[in-house]
Amino acid sequence: MDYLRLINPSQLMAERGSNLVVINPGSANVRMGLAREQTPCNIPHCIAWHMRGSPTSKFHMADQPLNSQATYAQRTEREDTYQNIESSINVHVMDENADDVPFPRRMGRVDGYNTQSNKVDVSIKFTDVTEKKRKPALSGDDDVANGEPVDLGIEKLPDEDTYKDFICGADALKISPNDPYVLRRPIRRGHFNVSQHYSPQQVYEDLFTIWNWVLSEKLGIPEASRSQYSVILVVPETFDTREIREMLSIVLRDLKFYSAAVHQEGFAATCGNGLATACVVNLGAQVTSVICVEDGAALPSTSVILPYGGEDISRCVLWVQRFHQGWPIAHTNPLVNPNDLLVLNKIKETFCALKEGDADGIANFGSFTVRLCALNIPPMGLFYPRILVPEEHPPPPRSWFNDNEDMLEDTWHVELPRRPDFSESSSLGTNPNQMIYDSNISFPSRIKVQENLGLAEAITRSILSTGRLELQRKLFCSIQLMGGVALTKDIVAAVEEKVLHAIPSNEAIDTVEVLQSRVDPSIVSWKGGAILGVLDMGRETWIQREDWIRNGVHVGSGRKYKDSYYLQAQAMAFMNT
Repeated sequence: MDYLRLINPSQLMAERGSNLVVINPGSANVRMGLAREQTPCNIPHCIAWHMRGSPTSKFHMADQPLNSQATYAQRTEREDTYQNIESSINVHVMDENADDVPFPRRMGRVDGYNTQSNKVDVSIKFTDVTEKKRKPALSGDDDVANGEPVDLGIEKLPDEDTYKDFICGADALKISPNDPYVLRRPIRRGHFNVSQHYSPQQVYEDLFTIWNWVLSEKLGIPEASRSQYSVILVVPETFDTREIREMLSIVLRDLKFYSAAVHQEGFAATCGNGLATACVVNLGAQVTSVICVEDGAALPSTSVILPYGGEDISRCVLWVQRFHQGWPIAHTNPLVNPNDLLVLNKIKETFCALKEGDADGIANFGSFTVRLCALNIPPMGLFYPRILVPEEHPPPPRSWFNDNEDMLEDTWHVELPRRPDFSESSSLGTNPNQMIYDSNISFPSRIKVQENLGLAEAITRSILSTGRLELQRKLFCSIQLMGGVALTKDIVAAVEEKVLHAIPSNEAIDTVEVLQSRVDPSIVSWKGGAILGVLDMGRETWIQREDWIRNGVHVGSGRKYKDSYYLQAQAMAFMNT
């Protein structure tokens, strides 16, 4: 303890962080890096496998929704919600005859106009899915003299192009639709993407392959040296007990790290910003979550999960343009074609803002240019979620979860035995339709997903559920936004205004403040995990590889950080250096 008080934080990070890997898995991206680094690798959490024996097959997604069309009631409700948002923020997109409009507002194509300002190139360069495979000589070997090959006149076969077995990360999303690959996303909407088309065994295999690829190719940590490294696993509050245990097995058993520790994403985010108490709002790509942290302990009763995020806003961008007949690409479908989702994500990140008035932009698709309108309406879906009609994926077999403890409770230290027909290792040759879970066990989720609850109401509900006025006032003035959507322009002012109006009039609270993040909101929980790992190397939170393989996990009282005042003080010291 004296050593930690005296040592310079940057020196401590360099000493302990050089052999500590921080992994923060999310639905759309996984953030992974050494704790000593300032930023992690932020990799799309997906993998594309080559489909052998199917030369005519085309690129497709393994987890296509059963029904991607909104119902009539949803469409009607969506249009009504749009009209309400449009009037509330003074959008005048339908005013086609205004004198100051250089081209018709309903025309998507604007080729020939001088539109260099407020313009973004959204064209995509497809991934090269081939690699060179060398063929051996027809006979004999090249001789070597003085380190130089000697030509003996032996005929060699020319190298040939072959498909890569798998492609991970951003390149997996940019594969041409004509290439024989299948895209898999092992995590969707805050849970393992288990369905009748995507078995648990395949999910584990894909997680292992993606993480192993990042470690080897991006971080330069080969399997042979991983026994010298430990891992901090920073997991979202949406994950269930079994999902966390399976990820620990991947880290310790399959990736062969020496030890690992698990931290909650909300609490890690407060440490990343040097806070002791905050209402943490995680605005992710597919899920939005709210949870309150008091003096270093997450409060389970305050957890609120919302089933929408940045990708839903991106799809709403497409809907708004089609609503105004301004999207000339007829076959755009982000649910089926990941290239389309990349285009919409780029438009969202460049143009979308939570502001009043008109918000337009110009998108260059390579061969033509498109004018986009009402780009401030899609992000308003955070507060009016009925405009974000979620796609309908096949419901995951919740019976796969043999236990229902959530990670916020101190009850998940017992390792459940696997079924006899579940092997420790997985294989891609497994029948994708073969299920390995019991079908007669129900799964009552303890964290209920709020379908149509807006962000402002979710924050208000979470904070008020604490029940103590002093803490409530503190939390309303300590709202912390994290996740990629937290980078949306003008989101801080919008959240403060909407939350203030959502507080019931009978509550004695009149101030709402969103704290400025000291770290990039998209990586703040990863950064907090790095700080916690460096400060926590000696505690009994750590699980050793051999203990995990032999006995499962047995956790001491330090797991939940209910005595974390000292850790918070150290985290603050790190932020101030």
